[in-house]
Amino acid sequence: MKKSHVRRKISELEDRAIETQFARSVMHKIKRNKLFQLIQSEMERIKAKKMMEEIKQHEVPRHLAIIMDGNRRYALYEGMDVRQGHKIGGDKLEEVVGWCHEVGIEGLTVFAFSTDNFKRPKEEVDHLMDLFEKDLNKLAEDKRTHENEVRIRVIGQIEKLPERVVKAAQKVMEATKNYKKHYFNIAIGYGGREEIVEAVKKIAQAVKEGRIKLEDIKKDMISSYLYTSDSPDPDLILRTSGEERISNFLLWQLAYSELYFTDIYWPVLKKTDFLEVIRSYQRRQRRYGK
Repeated sequence: MKKSHVRRKISELEDRAIETQFARSVMHKIKRNKLFQLIQSEMERIKAKKMMEEIKQHEVPRHLAIIMDGNRRYALYEGMDVRQGHKIGGDKLEEVVGWCHEVGIEGLTVFAFSTDNFKRPKEEVDHLMDLFEKDLNKLAEDKRTHENEVRIRVIGQIEKLPERVVKAAQKVMEATKNYKKHYFNIAIGYGGREEIVEAVKKIAQAVKEGRIKLEDIKKDMISSYLYTSDSPDPDLILRTSGEERISNFLLWQLAYSELYFTDIYWPVLKKTDFLEVIRSYQRRQRRYGK
């Protein structure tokens, strides 16, 4: 290949990069224009209302599980501190909980912090623990939790969490333990394989002590030893940010769950995006004749 041809190709790539950066800069400014935001918000509201009316005509998932992915990448894309991305992600979860109630979803399980996340920089982990402590205490005192009768459980290897987070988890679980109308599982320090290993150990100990016979070990029994023993398996699992894998989340429970993957970063998930997930689930159910 001639050098002149190589230089021309490099020049073309540079021009495209400049055009892309310029386009991003322009769109960034447009999106922050107050008039644009107002128009976009009103269009979003109208679209969401119409979608909600359609969704109400069909059966919705009883139990939704979410892998809330994309806080860090969103923060980096927007040029903000990663901690701010996590804060915005926490605010988004509060919104989504409200959407679930509006749609009529009975239960929600969210993947907030995996066992692998402990390997992240200490400063980031400490910040996340601060957010968990604050949000769990807020949930315990939020009147909506009690008005909607939401049983909240923190699932995972809770013993590995800081004492302040453990206390906040115990507080909200104690305050909501008798509620039966809705349930909300928050996976912190959670790993699907670790959950199964822990269940196997408990069953083995019960067999050793003579409380269980080998022939008694069946699928339902194993399920009863999992963190989610008092919740049905999820009907639908949503993962944001473009990754198409389960990442050690609810490995036993997802055997028959519908899966939905979206490229949207968790902090910027819109109500219409959420409702489209529910519509997709409904279309699948109709296709299967359910």
